[in-house]
Amino acid sequence: MSTPVPGLRSPADKVGGVIYFGRMIDKIRLHHGGTLPPDYVPNLGKGFDARCIQLLRVSYPALVERVTQNGSSDEELLQWALTEGRRPDDDEIEIWNEFMRKRGWKDSGSETLTKRKLECGFAERADIETFFQFIDADEGRL
Repeated sequence: MSTPVPGLRSPADKVGGVIYFGRMIDKIRLHHGGTLPPDYVPNLGKGFDARCIQLLRVSYPALVERVTQNGSSDEELLQWALTEGRRPDDDEIEIWNEFMRKRGWKDSGSETLTKRKLECGFAERADIETFFQFIDADEGRL
């Protein structure tokens, strides 16, 4: 199990109704400030970050630049992304949120989730059925 990372919120937390976006912003800020644990760095802009970027259709480097240059709030950063990229409608956001919240539960990610649970000593944890639950458990929130 990893230790909690101060300033890194749960992937289930929402900014402006969009799940995961705040966590991605946290990782960018922590990395820029030199406090993101090294094992998180190789996946910056990949995995769930890449999926979020794809939803918003902004470039990850442009988001990093925006986050690190001007001290904007999470909500201001989301509004920038919605203006710079695209603005999903309410139905698209609901579909995104539910897909991400359930990722790993009886889908193509299930095998990877099972493997990660085994690697981290969570194989017997029946309460971990999704990647979000895995992340929260791994970071000491669940």
